Amino acid sequence: MTSFDHHRRPLVVGIGGTTRAASSTERALGLALRGAEAAGATTRLFGSTFLHSLPHYAPEHTERTDEQLELIEAVRHADALIIATPGYHGGVSGLVKNALDTLEELRADDRPYLDGRAVGCIVTAYGWQAAGSVLTSLRSIVHALRGWPTPFGAGINTLETRFDSVDTCSDAKVVDQLATVGQQAAQFALAFATHRTPNLPAQAQSSNSAAVARDTQPTRLLYAI
Repeated sequence: MTSFDHHRRPLVVGIGGTTRAASSTERALGLALRGAEAAGATTRLFGSTFLHSLPHYAPEHTERTDEQLELIEAVRHADALIIATPGYHGGVSGLVKNALDTLEELRADDRPYLDGRAVGCIVTAYGWQAAGSVLTSLRSIVHALRGWPTPFGAGINTLETRFDSVDTCSDAKVVDQLATVGQQAAQFALAFATHRTPNLPAQAQSSNSAAVARDTQPTRLLYAI
């Protein structure tokens, strides 16, 4: 397990979108990443256009494209992730699933796959049934990748909620829910950082944890009802 640099802000990587640029899914992900930034993280978004540029992941081929390597390296250095997918026919979209399949390249890392990282989960769907079932499916995928789904996941019914721009959402409660997803991902990264300094004596680890606690400002959580 690699050590954590306590002098930098945690990195939260967002993955999500559809084949359509500026989709509701990508805009929801952007709002969640803002929540992570408010909680003290830096963020990086891999949205619709980027995901559409990824070739189908083929494990039997050893060469990777520049886009695949860019995604792999970003996730390798991430302290937490947020994944947003539309619900297509009761499941995660192929576009998002292909990006997650590409993370197979992390299998031999010190932190294999998404090990030791919180993962916020967001699903947009045209109806409540798909939103709930796909959110459960996405959490299962995160578990398979050894990630820790955040306690709160956002299921958004786009039949009722509109994202008219990158900055606006028609439902204030949905904005709070997305902020909560981002905040929980960032806060987990900050909290887990205190335990990610290997091979230090207990006294040194205690001093290190105290220093992090002093340097980290408390963040208000937004809990949606």
